[in-house]
Amino acid sequence: MLVERSADFGYSWKVYRYFAYNCSKLFPGVPTQPSGLVDEVLCDQRYSEIEPSSHGEVIFKVLDPSIPVADPYSPDIQDLLRVTNLRVNLTKLHTLGDNLLDSRREIREKYYYALYELVMRGNCFCYGHASECAPLSGAPATTDGMVHGRCVCKHHTQGLNCERCEDFYHDLPWRPAEGSSTNACRRCDCNEHSRRCHFDMAVFLATGNTSGAVCDGCQHNTMGRRCHLCKPFYYKDPSKDLRDPAVCRACDCDPEGSLDGGLCDGADDPARGLIAGQCRCKEHVAGPRCDRCKPGFFGLSAANPQGCQRCQCDPRGTVAEGSRCDPISGECFCKRLVTGRSCDQCLPEYWGLSHDLPGCRPCDCDVGGARNHLCAVETGQCQCRSHVVGRQCGQVEPGFYRINLDHYTYEAEDARLHQGSVVEREPPTDHPASWTGTGFARMLEGGWVEFHVNNVPFSTEYDVIVRYEPQHPEPWQEVRVRVLRPSPVSASSPCGNTIPADDQLSTSLPSGARYVVLPQPFCLERGVSYTLRLELGCATARQDPTASVLIDSLVLVPRYSSLEMFIAGDPGSVERRETFERYRCAQPFHAAGPSPVAEPCSSLLHSLSAVLHDGALPCLCDPQGSLSAECQPQGGQCRCKPNVMGRRCHRCFPGTFGFGPGGCRACQCSREGSVSTVCDSTTGQCSCREGAHGPRCDRCQPGHWGFPACRPCQCNGHAEECDPRTGSCLRCRDHTDGERCQRCVAGHFGNPSLGSGQHCRPCPCPEGPGSLRHFAASCYQDSQSRQVVCHCSPGYTGPRCDECAPGYYGDPLQPGGRCLPCQCHDNIDMTDPEACDRRTGHCLRCLYNTAGPQCAECQPGYYGDATRHSCRRCSCNTLGTDPSTCGPQQCQCDRRSGQCHCLPHVEGQNCDRCSPNFWNLGSGQGCQPCACHPQHSLTPACNQFTGQCSCRPGFGGRTCADCQEHHWGDPRQQCRACDCDPRGVASTQCDRGSGHCDCRPGISGVRCDQCARGFSGAFPACQPCHPCFGDWDRVVQDLAARTRALAQRASLLQHTGAAGVFEGTFRRLEESLATVRNVVAARNATAATAAHLTHTTEGLRQQIGEATERLTRLEGELTAAQDANFNASHVLSAVDRGARALNHSLQDLEQRLDALKTSNFLGAYDSIRQSHGESREAERRADASTRAVPSPVSTSAATRHRTEQLLASRRDDFNRQNAASRRALMDLATRAQALSLHPLNEKVCGVAGDVPCAESPCGGAGCRDEDGGRRCGGLSCGGAVSTADSALDRARHAQEELQRAASDVAQLSHKVAEAKGKADEARLRAQAALDKANQTRARVESSNKELRELISHVKAFLSQEGADPESIEVVASRVLELSLPAAPAQIRRLAEEIKTRVRSLASVDAILEQTAGDVRQAGQLLQDAQRARSRAEGVRGTAEAVQQALEEARRAQGMAEQALQHAASDIQHSERALGTMQDQTASAEQWLAGAMGRLGVLDGQTDALKVKRANNSLAATRAQEAASAARDRASEAKQVLEGPLRDRYRTAQELVQHRAQGARQAGSRAQQLRDEAAGLLRDAQGKLQRLRALEEAYERNERVLDAKAAQLGGLEARMREVLATINQQVQIYNTCQ
Repeated sequence: MLVERSADFGYSWKVYRYFAYNCSKLFPGVPTQPSGLVDEVLCDQRYSEIEPSSHGEVIFKVLDPSIPVADPYSPDIQDLLRVTNLRVNLTKLHTLGDNLLDSRREIREKYYYALYELVMRGNCFCYGHASECAPLSGAPATTDGMVHGRCVCKHHTQGLNCERCEDFYHDLPWRPAEGSSTNACRRCDCNEHSRRCHFDMAVFLATGNTSGAVCDGCQHNTMGRRCHLCKPFYYKDPSKDLRDPAVCRACDCDPEGSLDGGLCDGADDPARGLIAGQCRCKEHVAGPRCDRCKPGFFGLSAANPQGCQRCQCDPRGTVAEGSRCDPISGECFCKRLVTGRSCDQCLPEYWGLSHDLPGCRPCDCDVGGARNHLCAVETGQCQCRSHVVGRQCGQVEPGFYRINLDHYTYEAEDARLHQGSVVEREPPTDHPASWTGTGFARMLEGGWVEFHVNNVPFSTEYDVIVRYEPQHPEPWQEVRVRVLRPSPVSASSPCGNTIPADDQLSTSLPSGARYVVLPQPFCLERGVSYTLRLELGCATARQDPTASVLIDSLVLVPRYSSLEMFIAGDPGSVERRETFERYRCAQPFHAAGPSPVAEPCSSLLHSLSAVLHDGALPCLCDPQGSLSAECQPQGGQCRCKPNVMGRRCHRCFPGTFGFGPGGCRACQCSREGSVSTVCDSTTGQCSCREGAHGPRCDRCQPGHWGFPACRPCQCNGHAEECDPRTGSCLRCRDHTDGERCQRCVAGHFGNPSLGSGQHCRPCPCPEGPGSLRHFAASCYQDSQSRQVVCHCSPGYTGPRCDECAPGYYGDPLQPGGRCLPCQCHDNIDMTDPEACDRRTGHCLRCLYNTAGPQCAECQPGYYGDATRHSCRRCSCNTLGTDPSTCGPQQCQCDRRSGQCHCLPHVEGQNCDRCSPNFWNLGSGQGCQPCACHPQHSLTPACNQFTGQCSCRPGFGGRTCADCQEHHWGDPRQQCRACDCDPRGVASTQCDRGSGHCDCRPGISGVRCDQCARGFSGAFPACQPCHPCFGDWDRVVQDLAARTRALAQRASLLQHTGAAGVFEGTFRRLEESLATVRNVVAARNATAATAAHLTHTTEGLRQQIGEATERLTRLEGELTAAQDANFNASHVLSAVDRGARALNHSLQDLEQRLDALKTSNFLGAYDSIRQSHGESREAERRADASTRAVPSPVSTSAATRHRTEQLLASRRDDFNRQNAASRRALMDLATRAQALSLHPLNEKVCGVAGDVPCAESPCGGAGCRDEDGGRRCGGLSCGGAVSTADSALDRARHAQEELQRAASDVAQLSHKVAEAKGKADEARLRAQAALDKANQTRARVESSNKELRELISHVKAFLSQEGADPESIEVVASRVLELSLPAAPAQIRRLAEEIKTRVRSLASVDAILEQTAGDVRQAGQLLQDAQRARSRAEGVRGTAEAVQQALEEARRAQGMAEQALQHAASDIQHSERALGTMQDQTASAEQWLAGAMGRLGVLDGQTDALKVKRANNSLAATRAQEAASAARDRASEAKQVLEGPLRDRYRTAQELVQHRAQGARQAGSRAQQLRDEAAGLLRDAQGKLQRLRALEEAYERNERVLDAKAAQLGGLEARMREVLATINQQVQIYNTCQ
């Protein structure tokens, strides 16, 4: 039997329970025993037995009471209890077995089922939402005990079982009631805009299990889960309640300008930045309805996704306030000085489109320097006149200048004078000169000065200024200035209105002034030559012929009031005129000398100069007198060389001369000998006083001295000239010397004084001075013995200096023999006669440790340079020096360098150190290798004395091959610490090989930790045992040693035999002994044999010692082996013990494993139970942690609750901040999208920024070339990059041109320097020729003087009364020796020939003038000679003496003739050299001029590149200029009233009375002018004050703007910080779990 149920009214069935007497057979697979599951389907065998066959009872309970139910409302339990239909399926009957025997139908039909009663107990199931059940509709009447199936639902639920919520009650999910909690369904909140809703679990979970209702069919234009939002294109009216049917109003947005076709914000949301009804405009649209374009855009259109088009306006030329263009047409709103549809052009006469307030800057072209007022739009460059540069044409080119107003100055000293003279004056050194030019023209009454004027630059009126220097305290009354024109003035010319009366003006020269301005100007025309005559009338009322005045110059000053730039009538010309008059720009140029010019005047003077000359004037600096081809831009003054003057530096200052490449030289005229300090500007010749001589008038005539008190020279007849200052005689003759030629020269002796009758004779030492065998410096004659005593020269000795002195050698007695110094290199005693051989010169006694034939080398054992006395003793270290080079006292070394002969591996000059990586110099055998271990040492070097190497950590020993200190063992295997007791060791280091400790006496043991044998006591206080112990111990030790020796010998015999170990040693000993025996047995033993015997014996002893040492070492090795054997045995024992312990452990583990294998599962079960207990304990502790208060769980829950509260409290703030941040991000994104690189791209690269890189010829931002480099600008592009590249190229080109020009200038300078050198050389040669001519002339004069003296002596001798015939004969013979020409005709012919030769010389006029007196003297000499001849005709001796004197004169004249010929040739050569130098100089000057021209052009181009800025406005300055001009006009009016006008008024009053009225009218007019000037001054001052106030307000506004800009920058930075903080917080909350 099966009991089945249905919960869907019979559509589907499930089995409740199976019933059978044999479940396993009838219902296989169905369990019969419960497993603890409530919904488990079982097979029950209790009710299916044969008995009872009737009235049986089957009981089935859906929920087994034995099984606890945790949640009766769980879905599984509810499904198990929910029943609409119940079915009993009887599948098989019990039979009595007859059906098995008979299968007929009748047999089967006697068995049947019978169900007499079905009792079903239950209740209506309403999930706790009903307290009663009611019959279903159409059900029969109520039956007692019947359970109806329809619940009477509460809690807003519905359904047969209250299994769902009522309609419109779906805000919470349906749930059964639980205990006291009804879990009632909640009404949906649709704000009265809907009556339908449904539950959405996703919404419920999203709201934190608070609300899950979703309204359906929202009305009144609402939408949303609760109908709380307005539909698109509607917005919530803030003034109405949310439940109001009219709460949502339609959006009022222009669909053309708003996003999404007119969508607006649905509701207010400050956190998100939403405003109800606000339209969302397109990118370029603004306004509440999005119905107008933003500023800077135009053409609202729905087809445009951005709404409006961007204004195509240049931001530089568009006004900053408001829209940049018309929102409909797109026409741009330009600034005041900007024009064009796009505001991208400047108005005419303006340039430099920029972001300035006006938009463009005025050209401000200089009114004179520029040809018009227009300038280049990009650069502002004006169109300049010739040689004028600068953006405003306000500068001049290098090499050009603009004039001062007194530029046209005409010097009186250069003019034509009548009754006047030129007065030159040197300029002062401590202050500027008060005059111009070289001086003045001194003019007397009735004189006149004519100035020739042929360089008038411009046809206009010129004021005439007369500069002068008064010489009297009273003014010069009558002065007239007349203009002498070459022809009458044409009526059509610029000066057509001039009448003859205008060409003559009168004035006076006040005594207290230095200049006077004529009352009226003269009109002069360009290209016409004029003569201006300055006539000086009466100086005073009465005529004074001595009255004079110094006229300096006459100046023509262009009258500014006649020029167009001042009188055009426009505001600029009026302002210029007011400025010119206010600052009195013409006043500084009236007087001579430099005067400061006001800054406003400088620009006006530049303009005036450019107008007068149509540009700038060339400097034209004189190449010889100036330092540079450039001059000062203002005035044109060149940089002059020393003592050079003039604007062009073309002449010398007064007081200087010799204008040339070096400038001018000072005259240096002598004050005592010259009339004036000014000399000839060409020759430099000063004007000498009487008796003075020379170019500077600073010396006496030849033959005199003692300037200025000149007197004749006194030279005892042996010289004609003497020193002009001291009187010492010059060029003494006849072998004389001294200030008066009073003594003989060296090599001569005698008394040359005049009247002594003696002369100077050569010294016989041994021969005279002219001989090759003269070896004396001087000599003298002894007054008593009359013998000549020689003063020998160095190297000579003897009475006649015919022997060699000590230190010299040679044979002076031989022809050509000389005494030479001994070549001993100054290493001998020069006073020692035996120092060197006097014949051969060999050095014999060398000093200073030198040796050799010439003392040229150091002695053995010394080194150095013998020629420099630097021989020093060899300082060799005997330990490092080869012993074979050393003697008992010292060692030998190299005689030049001092290097000693070192042993192997020893170095140093003194062999005092080992070579690198060697040591042990003290061994005396050379140095030994360090042998440092290559891996264990830091460096291969070691200590020079100990040999200790620098070891790495862990290693030690001398060579680092051992273990480190206090360790022993093999470092290649293992190093062990020395385990020594420090109390018993003598050294802390143990044996490095064996580890044996070094014990103190009385201590023993491996560690030195016990008393040694023979000592007793407690370690370390070990005391020696009784002496008897020593005796017995020695006996025992001896026996033990003998036993060990026997054992060793037995072992050795066992292995190698008796002599196996020492077989070789014994053989060598036997051989040595045999040798000794043979020697001893020999009878004829010699010393060699004895020595050999001794050597062999020593060898035997050494071998025996070595054998003994070897035995000792072997004994030690044996001991070490025994120790090692003992230690190894100990280690093996320990290892054996460890192995046995391991075996025991292994056996134990095996036993345990067997026990485990043979054991049962009880142990495992116990273990499991124990683990279960531990698990239960852990569960208990966990439950305790959750139930206890406080507990970690409760603490965590509290923390979570506080966190949720904090999140809930901060959620609104966070949402608001997030919304504000999003809005700010949107604004920033809008601003970022509004930003455009297109204008910057166009400015930088020269092309519109919206052109793609592939199509842009000039590149742009982000553009790359084929190589990946950035591409911006190009040849045809006009951006900043191209402009900068072009400027850089031009600058580089200019630099190259400058460098080439500099190199050309350097070459030219080199050529000029060469030319200058050649000129100096020619000058020196000319000067030498002149000196030679002067010397020749001096010799001629000296000869003439001697002749005159001779004649005077002859005359005096003949006139003596006591002259005897013998004396007369002697004199006559002397005179006849002179070989005078016999006839006067020969003398005349000789004189004529000299004159002819002299005239044939070129450029020696000065020499001829100086020798003219000599010719006259020669004529006088001829007459005197004739008279002497007539008087001495009978005396032959006298005639012969005169003839000899004349012969000497003839020879002297011949020498003079030759000297003059040489001088002439030298002068001609100098002239040719000067001509060549002039040609080269001219060529160099041309090259220099060309180079300077190119350099000027390059400088101009450089300046043009640099002029890139705009000038500031000069409104305030112009106002000041206007005031100054007014003040100037008033001053001029006052000057006119008080100055010349007063004089003219006084004169007119004396001459014509009716002119007084005119003067009064002029005074009243001047008063009016003064009043007008005062008014103008007040007006100008008021304007100036207003301009200053405007400037201050402008500056304040600029400061305010700067402050606002800084504040805006700070706010922007703060906004960025807040945005960063918000982003950081967003990231934090996004990552929260």
